[in-house]
Amino acid sequence: MPKRVVVDPVTRIEGHLRVEVVVDETNKTVKDAISSATMWRGIEVIIKGRDPRDAWAFAQRICGVCTSIHALASVRAVEDALDIQIPKNANYIRNIMLASLYVHDHVVHFYHLHSLDWVSPIEALNADPVKTAELQKAIINKYGKIVELAKDYTGLKAYARRFPKATPAYFKAIKDKIKQIVDSGQLGIFAPANWWHHPDYKKLPPEVHLMAIAHYLEMLDLQREFVIPHVVFGGKNPHPHYLVGGMNCSISLDDGNAPINTERLGLVQTSVELALDAVNYFYILDLLAIADIYLNKHNWFYGGGLAKERVLGFGDFPDESYRDFSKTGDYWEKILYHANGIVHNFKDGVEKAKYEPFTKEGIQHIAEYVQHSFYHYEVGDNKPLHPWEGETTPAPEAVPETPWKFLDPAKKYSYSKTPVYKGMTHEVGPLARYIVTYTAVKQGHITPSFVDEMIVKQIDMVSQMLGIPAEKWLLSTVGRTLARGLEAQVAANLNTYFLKKLYDNIKAGDTKVANNEKFDPETWGSGIKRGVGFAAAPRGGLSHWIVINGKTTENYQAIVPSTWNVAPRLKNEHGEQRAAYEAAMLDTEVKDARHPLEIIRTVHSFDPCLACATHIYNTEGEEITQFNVNAACAV
Repeated sequence: MPKRVVVDPVTRIEGHLRVEVVVDETNKTVKDAISSATMWRGIEVIIKGRDPRDAWAFAQRICGVCTSIHALASVRAVEDALDIQIPKNANYIRNIMLASLYVHDHVVHFYHLHSLDWVSPIEALNADPVKTAELQKAIINKYGKIVELAKDYTGLKAYARRFPKATPAYFKAIKDKIKQIVDSGQLGIFAPANWWHHPDYKKLPPEVHLMAIAHYLEMLDLQREFVIPHVVFGGKNPHPHYLVGGMNCSISLDDGNAPINTERLGLVQTSVELALDAVNYFYILDLLAIADIYLNKHNWFYGGGLAKERVLGFGDFPDESYRDFSKTGDYWEKILYHANGIVHNFKDGVEKAKYEPFTKEGIQHIAEYVQHSFYHYEVGDNKPLHPWEGETTPAPEAVPETPWKFLDPAKKYSYSKTPVYKGMTHEVGPLARYIVTYTAVKQGHITPSFVDEMIVKQIDMVSQMLGIPAEKWLLSTVGRTLARGLEAQVAANLNTYFLKKLYDNIKAGDTKVANNEKFDPETWGSGIKRGVGFAAAPRGGLSHWIVINGKTTENYQAIVPSTWNVAPRLKNEHGEQRAAYEAAMLDTEVKDARHPLEIIRTVHSFDPCLACATHIYNTEGEEITQFNVNAACAV
């Protein structure tokens, strides 16, 4: 007998997400799934009619969790439209800020949003602190070789700034603290939406639970240090400052009051070194310990979903400043992370997978549908629109009356549109980027950079450690989570690389951080200008699209990673298609339909970042429209 299960809202994510699954209680597997973004962003509407130089400040407010990435994509779009090439220092600084975001976002995602799907403070109370200390040492010995793949390019790191405390006294103190919290009856940070009685928490030994919870608490304190580069170069976090044409942080090593001086570069250096150690000695090793047990002992290979069929990435980290995205495509000639491509059928193995590069020619193939979205298109809802022609027109009459019991997948059921590349849905994210890069290198499609080579070494090393081929362990919820941790190591590595380049360029006498030649709108001329800014955001491929008419923004669209992944289903000339969330939930075993931990674990592996809700006001401050949507929790 099928049972429909609703989780609304899904917690420990950004924004508002509802998932519905139909579980066949005979074999306890998911036979149908719906994912619905239940709030409306509206930022695109707010940006229209404004000065393009201000677009980044509004676009950045799309999200306060993936802080800074929307600003980066936005300034890239405007610079693409206006033919602005940023200086070397600005490129290095933007890359350091992006790499710092990766580390912060990935670490926080695992420890504070996702780890409680795997480990439990309740189970940690059964751990022996002596055995936990022994386990910590054993994990370092067993998986520690992967740490050697990371490199400090500055050559200034003298010692490990943070290393796991593998002592019984340390783990006893953590266990006592957890017991105090549990005995109080108020679990605080460990309380929301967890079902501690679920049998999956028994899959791991109690000592793994205690070790991971200890690291959860350590990273809760340490994660704030990872965004110091945002504070130094961008003035604050979240929402650091950017500038069309570069950055607004002038450099002077002689002026103690300069935004960037020797002292503040020292703060960045310390942050970069801490991040490298946190990823190497805590994050990756914890992931490998959990993955080894789940995959090899319990054969838990659920959640591969759409990644088995199609993935998409845009690539990032230009080694030097580039000219544009949409005209010459110089951006893709300069990037170090060659995740700019599409891979089909990785499930058949890397040798048989089909690879296609993504460069400027691919820009024309991106579009969005609204067949099952709470929006309307003037041309009709069954036709896709390219984002430069995109519309953001809500359809409130299509929203079911609240409270929602069940959504009808044959109708409109989400505030997310459905993005496609060549008419097809694709999974995006760290897993997608790793599949694209690995395939591109293994099949000989690219001349690999040191970043690409590191990724291939990571995947091959993990495959050897686990004793499982890449196409099997990667294509799972566990693999999606592991790929994110491995990418954090790459990002921490890149931070030292670009910091060294910044140091060397400043030493050579170049302190320029902005190109102001076209900052004045009088230099833009007349007519229509189109631009796009691509970015490999922590959660996946991000693109911002702008149409400038004269001196104002005529149209603005942002296709965020979670739009690709959470999108409602689609039917077109390629048949019926699902996006990544819905596809990943299918065929997953659900032991207890009342407490579908397995479903939440898979959804969390994407690190959902749903578009933030907003009301829209006119210039007099009067509310124009407001949407009330369901926020109930039901099973």
